[in-house]
Amino acid sequence: MPLHLTKIAFGSRSVDTLIAWLERQAPEALLTTRYLPKRLEEIAGGSLYWIHEHALVGRSPIIGFAQREDGRWHIRLEPRLIRVQTTPRRAHQGWRYLDEKDAPPDLGAKGQAAEALPARLVGELAKLGLV
Repeated sequence: MPLHLTKIAFGSRSVDTLIAWLERQAPEALLTTRYLPKRLEEIAGGSLYWIHEHALVGRSPIIGFAQREDGRWHIRLEPRLIRVQTTPRRAHQGWRYLDEKDAPPDLGAKGQAAEALPARLVGELAKLGLV
């Protein structure tokens, strides 16, 4: 089972703007990070799960990692967003690991609903202890 990463969709006003940004990055989207993940081998075949408005909303498959000339690293992503079941998630800086068992299912997979709840609504429901 692959290990995944989570990251805030910083600067994205909506899920649609995140999708548009990813699509403009074709053939691969590049995110910059200072450090290469220590658990790099476990991430092979994993995805980067995007956090928007305190909820996981989608994922982009990780292609790999590439070092930049300045010593930082690129996280190389497929330039697409696969919508997932909206799941509450606390904000954090940078990226964090996400185990496969804790990753939300893709929408439309194995009987899941075809549409996600808005991230803001999921956040409010989580505050009330309803999700």
